Amino acid sequence: MADSLVPALRADLSAAGFTVDGLDAAWGADAASALFRSHRLPAVRALESRGDALAALARLFVLGLPVPRQEADGALPTLGVEGAVGLGLVTADSETVTPAVDLRPYAFEDDDGVGQWWVASDLGELATGRAVGERHVLGIGGATTTLTSLVVPTRVGSALDLGTGSGILAVHLARHADRVVATDLSPRALEFAALNAALAGVDDLELRQGDLFEPVAGERFDLVVSNPPFVITPRVEGVPLYDYRDGGAVGDGIVERIVRSVGAHLTAGGVAQLLGNWEYRDGADGLDRVRGWLDGTGLDAWVIERERLDPAAYAETWIRDGGTLPGSARFEQLYAAWLEDFADRGVSGIGFGYLTLRRPRTERMPWRRLERLTGAVSGGLGSRIAATLATVDRLAPLTDTAFAELRPEVAPDVTERRHYWPGDEHPAAIELVQGGGFAREVPAGTALAAVVGACDGELTVGTIIDAVAGLLDASPAALRAELLPELRELAIDGLLGIR
Repeated sequence: MADSLVPALRADLSAAGFTVDGLDAAWGADAASALFRSHRLPAVRALESRGDALAALARLFVLGLPVPRQEADGALPTLGVEGAVGLGLVTADSETVTPAVDLRPYAFEDDDGVGQWWVASDLGELATGRAVGERHVLGIGGATTTLTSLVVPTRVGSALDLGTGSGILAVHLARHADRVVATDLSPRALEFAALNAALAGVDDLELRQGDLFEPVAGERFDLVVSNPPFVITPRVEGVPLYDYRDGGAVGDGIVERIVRSVGAHLTAGGVAQLLGNWEYRDGADGLDRVRGWLDGTGLDAWVIERERLDPAAYAETWIRDGGTLPGSARFEQLYAAWLEDFADRGVSGIGFGYLTLRRPRTERMPWRRLERLTGAVSGGLGSRIAATLATVDRLAPLTDTAFAELRPEVAPDVTERRHYWPGDEHPAAIELVQGGGFAREVPAGTALAAVVGACDGELTVGTIIDAVAGLLDASPAALRAELLPELRELAIDGLLGIR
């Protein structure tokens, strides 16, 4: 990559208003929605009357269309077409400039504020009109944005992006890490990562080629993040193996490998966060399978299953992802391979979710939570995860007696929902509802609801429980034994704030 050309490219993209807001304004909400569904004609039509630099860049790099050379030169006055050729962005002859990559604006907001970059990747099906190749380097997809929202925003000394792809996660990590290492097996992915880091103004990203942890053997990091190639793919001839989604393992083996290995690369207190799939085999629960991977690691673990697909739905999703359309003979061939693979290994379902792992700072029993949360969640989950881990650390050494001396306060986003049978005076069910974070809805008995309602940050837990016991004519000791574990969980989940 010609480093001297990147500042010129940034200048031209900025001057043209080549931003997310700029594109949305240029072609409108309906065309943007059609593009999301992989249809570009509405956007093409919306740009027909525009002859400015923004329209030329949008046609070239987002819609994947050739443009007249004179038009491209006008849109890139500082870089020039030859500079774009030098960066590998386009090919050109005397008349026409043709895109060689997808290059588009990307906007985000995190705990450090709002930001905007440009992200380059390989051309997709929309531009090429055919299925992507096996060496394809993916741009920003839903998994990327999901993991970005989950990363704990704590300032760290060192971070590792395992399987960086186009490098966008590594660039995000650079916002709150003093040193970032990014690895990938694909040389082409690392080339894109270098370009994208330069476009974002990150000039000290350490890029290393190799399989998973091999390039960082013997090294430890404060934060490890990975959107690994976790897609479960049949290991049979004729099934394409895409670099960006297939890690070369049977079934969910790539995620298992990371879970079992990452602890050796974490500092004390270091956190690893990744996305993954796990299989439900021979009637066994998929989360129990993940629990088995954790055995012997000594790591804290918080695993959240967000969805579960049956084998047919899973196969359909990933065959279409590769660009093969339903109804074709090729689709049926791949479909059969996937279903046979699942049947041979007794797979009845595939879970997808988030994994947060941590090496404890002190010798203690690891904290483990494996759960299913399939409802809508809000943004800023990274902060919520960081707060949960901090609360686990604070509460872990406390006995019930010590916990009872705390003075909790109900979180400001928590409300109470009561359900009544018609005409009844007393509620049939009570729920504590979390407005932010993971939006939990926690069933609560009368006693728990009463205790939580009295948590104002002034009274201790023990004082409140004893008062409620008196109102309910219950044994204070028995009520403490019942409620203290539930109150701990409410604190860990963020429904109660602990001073």
